[in-house]
Formats: sequence, structure tokens, C-alpha cells
Amino acid sequence: MPHVNISKQFSAPYEAFLAFDKSAEEAGEAAGLSATLVELIKIRVSQLNGCGFCLRMHTRDAIQKGETADRLAVLPAWWESQYFTSEEQAALTLAEQVTRIGDEHAAAPPAIDVEQALSAQQVAAVTWLAVAINGWNRIAIASHYPVAP
Repeated sequence: MPHVNISKQFSAPYEAFLAFDKSAEEAGEAAGLSATLVELIKIRVSQLNGCGFCLRMHTRDAIQKGETADRLAVLPAWWESQYFTSEEQAALTLAEQVTRIGDEHAAAPPAIDVEQALSAQQVAAVTWLAVAINGWNRIAIASHYPVAP
């Protein structure tokens, strides 16, 4: 993949994406999602996409918002732990489905009943948040955003 920072080449789409991301964040807030859950969604999607830039940023944000090291440590295997509420499990399931949408059509249905754990408004908010962070992951990875200590 070429080493071109796409946001610097065309700033208008980048600015529009910033506005979209802000709207997705506002949807999460309006749906009653906690600030830590919003960050967990961003981290989990970034783990699946392998986006080091977004992982570093949102892990720091999650810690600042009160997330614990234990929960962050088990997030890649959240379904094997008892650290996450049913709402969080449903949101993570949905975020993973949106991220893996191409594979999900052929996959078995998830063991977690998302619609039982989340309201329609929360389902919509989590979906928009997942769409937004997937976009950011692609922008950061395609642009080779640096991830240095």
C-alpha cells in the first residue's frame, strides 16, 4: 500500500468524517451508552482490524474515562470472561458483526441475543460507532499513521 496520508491530500473528506464521527459519538451518548463502553467498542474493532494507532489512542482514552487494566487485558477474549455486562457483551457482539460483515453472512448466529440486551436506539448507536471506528482504522492504516512510543 502506498505511503500517502490521505487526510493531508484531501482535507474535505477528512473533515466530513470528523463530523460523522462526532455524530456517532452523540448517538452513543443519546442512547445511554457509557463512555467506557464506547471506548471498548472502538478498541475491540481496532483489535480486529489491527490498527495500532487507534488502539493506542482509545486505550488511553478508556483508561482516562475509568476503564480498568483487567478488562482491557481480557477484551480480546471478552466472551470467555465474566468482566462484561450483558449490555457490553451485546454491544461487543454487534460491533464485531459490523466489522466482520462480509464473513458474518455465512457465520452461525451469535450466542448472545443482542436485541434482548440492547434497545433499538442502542443497536443503532453501536452500529454507527462501529462504522465510524472501522472508517478511522482504514484511514489510519491506509495513511500509515505513525505509532511510536
